[in-house]
Amino acid sequence: SIFTVLILTLLVLLTVATFLWNLLVLATILRVKAFHRVPHNLVASTAVSDVLVAALVMPLSLVKELSAGRRWRLGRELCLVWVCFDVLCCTASIWNVTAIALDRYWSITRQLQYTLLARRRISNVMIALTWLLSAAISLAPLLGWGETYSPEQERCQVSQDPSYTIVSTGGAFYLPLCVVLFVYWKIYKASKFHMGGRRRNAVVPLPEAAQVKEASQEPQMVFTARRAAITFQTDGETWREQKEKKAALMVGILIGVFVLCWIPFFITELISPLCSCNIPPIWKSIFLWLGYSNSFFNPLIYTAFNKNYNNAFKNLFVKQR
Repeated sequence: SIFTVLILTLLVLLTVATFLWNLLVLATILRVKAFHRVPHNLVASTAVSDVLVAALVMPLSLVKELSAGRRWRLGRELCLVWVCFDVLCCTASIWNVTAIALDRYWSITRQLQYTLLARRRISNVMIALTWLLSAAISLAPLLGWGETYSPEQERCQVSQDPSYTIVSTGGAFYLPLCVVLFVYWKIYKASKFHMGGRRRNAVVPLPEAAQVKEASQEPQMVFTARRAAITFQTDGETWREQKEKKAALMVGILIGVFVLCWIPFFITELISPLCSCNIPPIWKSIFLWLGYSNSFFNPLIYTAFNKNYNNAFKNLFVKQR
């Protein structure tokens, strides 16, 4: 039908756009020396996982969607490879988003302790733990924890063993979900605290003989005339307030898109094996591809809140021309 052709065309465009956009982010980080530092290594790790999702996972999922009855007719070996990379890359993408949220949180709330050296070490540790945890979750079925391929039914899917379902969904989604929600609450609370303290600082007139004292936390401009001293307090926000506000907005959008994309899939993924519920295949496909779309939105969110990426993209295309 025409509707089916349109849906498949949309999925193909989503796959290609996800691959190209994340590849562009990776190329920009590699070519621009200013990006060879934190937090861009976290963005690069996320882009790597999202590129792998678009290159190794989404095409085979599309082939499965095209087959009659969504059956798997590519053999056992390719099924194991697909499921393994599916769990590995998607889990790594989710934990990379969590690492970025944690990095933003620590850079705001622990400015003195979270130095550049400490930030680099912690970010490298988070990247290593992200990929190790993702590999452990994805390789468990290959070691005998559940079955992913059924030759009789020509079915290829993530292991439906109840114990593996609880561990994998908890480690891949529910645990990072709790972390990012906690991080956003703390960032929002810190931003509100500093903005509230700013509003409590009142502007009072200075006496004629008053001297200019040490600057407070509020930016002030003092004009001295012959007979009076006039204090003008700027209505703009301080640099720290702008940074906190921008970080809260970016992390909020990042978490919001992450939750909207993945929570339908992981709810059904957790409930289905435990209650033996028969969820229609069409809904499983919709929830799965909605989760894949998170790999497309991630680089859009990062670059939208960083003007350096936009400038780097322009310079990259200008040099190529």
